[in-house]
Amino acid sequence: IKLFCFSFSVTEDIMDTTDTNQVFKATAFLILTTISIPANIFVSYVFLRTFVTEGKLMTADIILCHLSFVNLMVALIRSIPQTLVAFGYKNMFDDVGCKFTIFSFRIFRGLSISLTCLLSTYQAVLVSPATSRLAPLKSRIPQYLIHIIVILYVIYCVSNFNAPISAVASFPNNTIPPYTFNLQFCFVSFPNYIGFISGGLVHFLGDLLFIVLMAIMSGYILVLLYKHSKRVKSLRSSKSRQSRARAEVKVSRAVVTLVTLYCLFFGVDNIIYLYSLTVLRVTILLSDIRVFFATLNALFFIGSFSRVNRGQYLNLSKSFHGRKLT
Repeated sequence: IKLFCFSFSVTEDIMDTTDTNQVFKATAFLILTTISIPANIFVSYVFLRTFVTEGKLMTADIILCHLSFVNLMVALIRSIPQTLVAFGYKNMFDDVGCKFTIFSFRIFRGLSISLTCLLSTYQAVLVSPATSRLAPLKSRIPQYLIHIIVILYVIYCVSNFNAPISAVASFPNNTIPPYTFNLQFCFVSFPNYIGFISGGLVHFLGDLLFIVLMAIMSGYILVLLYKHSKRVKSLRSSKSRQSRARAEVKVSRAVVTLVTLYCLFFGVDNIIYLYSLTVLRVTILLSDIRVFFATLNALFFIGSFSRVNRGQYLNLSKSFHGRKLT
């Protein structure tokens, strides 16, 4: 009994010092995965049911439907393997599986950012006044929406065609060479520093372009709402004005919260990524943090653009029509 108690005490000490972080990481990924996958499946189901019952989807709904599918694929392709690795499961892929996983993840991660930007842009176009330069896009975006989405899919498939080349399941003698991203279930290795840094900067700048555009569109929405609220004060009765002001405050808060958190999560993700480009070997912890924030970002955005928020945008856009905002 004494020997058993001593062994248990030693094991507990080892768990405290070596496995606590692993348990925490496994729990975090498990919770995030079990939330994000059902949430995106539910969103896709809602839009599918709407399409079956009503026979069509609105423009924002179509974008959200694709966004929920893309975020679902991100969770399935990256979060599940990361969760299994955190629980100690190894060697789940061979070289072919790694190449397919990395290729698919890069496509869907890029689509998540670009479709988010597209949705933010459409919201700005939707509430823009008739005199705005964005006004012609109110009919153009719905008309060419499917073409735009298809083009985005094609762009990311073509731009990531070389991603599988550097993805492998393992190395001889378990020796990880320099300029390698260790994803724990796969490795992404580059032959030299030039390929390592150039590939990373291209991906970063592409993501940054969409984030900047999203921030500009969201700022444009806030400016419109501010100008419109000033006009409403002089045109509406007291009760109606208060109701309208509350709606505008809700939309403003949603926009500010959405963009702030999205840019925060994006910033953490890409700051870690930029730091990773400055070291020979990327640590496992940094890779885990990047995946966690990427998945959390996608989950948060789906919840932010609910049908209620869309209805608020539509109601506000109707009040903008025919009014000149300087």
